Amino acid sequence: MSPRPATGPRALTGARPVARPAAGGPGRFSGFDTVSQAGHWDEITAAAVLSRLGPPPALRFFSPAEEAVATALLDLLLGQAEPAGRTLLGAGGARGAGSAGERLRVPVTAMIDARLAEAETDGWRYADMPEDGQAWRDTLGYLDADAQARYGCGFATCPLTGQAALIQAVQDLGSADWHGLPASRVWSLWTRYACTAFYAHPAAWNEIGFPGPAYPRGYKNLGAGRREPFEVADAEPADDPVRSFPGPDREG
Repeated sequence: MSPRPATGPRALTGARPVARPAAGGPGRFSGFDTVSQAGHWDEITAAAVLSRLGPPPALRFFSPAEEAVATALLDLLLGQAEPAGRTLLGAGGARGAGSAGERLRVPVTAMIDARLAEAETDGWRYADMPEDGQAWRDTLGYLDADAQARYGCGFATCPLTGQAALIQAVQDLGSADWHGLPASRVWSLWTRYACTAFYAHPAAWNEIGFPGPAYPRGYKNLGAGRREPFEVADAEPADDPVRSFPGPDREG
């Protein structure tokens, strides 16, 4: 058998340099580094995962105006907007991990754009919703129109509190109508795509202590609370990021 080739980030993505996500989330999985486990993944999977650390591809589906609205929306849905003095993982494009402690921004908008450009949907849609690509275009436009009507500016340029109020209003409608569409279906569209993209990225895996694909190594310490030697315990298991993130009606 020929020796297995090197499987570091550069080896698995060709000559293109990649930005390595900062290890561990603050206070949760300190020092944990998903990418350090890449040598234990099969080569095809590792190449696919580590390619996500490179610069995001040029947009092919969203227009520049749609991209701005989508990025602002996704930042808020994923709890990654950047108020003054606060740096979080974000959706607007990959930031290099140049300085110590600077955390890689997950390019969620670009990842969703790539899916929609290739018509790689979930394989189904609600009967009362357009096809996913058209639904994204329509709902981003409606969100921008709501911002103009309420605040006199586009959604992307609204203050964070205004943006949060606008998307909270969509969620609060439940199954009621929002611009001719069931609001709950719109919410499902946004959150499905947002979470699928974000949690496909190694930077998000570091945040939750996930060591990446189990194949071919697998796991031997099965059971709740049992960890592999390469895993790190959650230092704050009682911390609920949903409860701690400030929404439009919560102090933070």
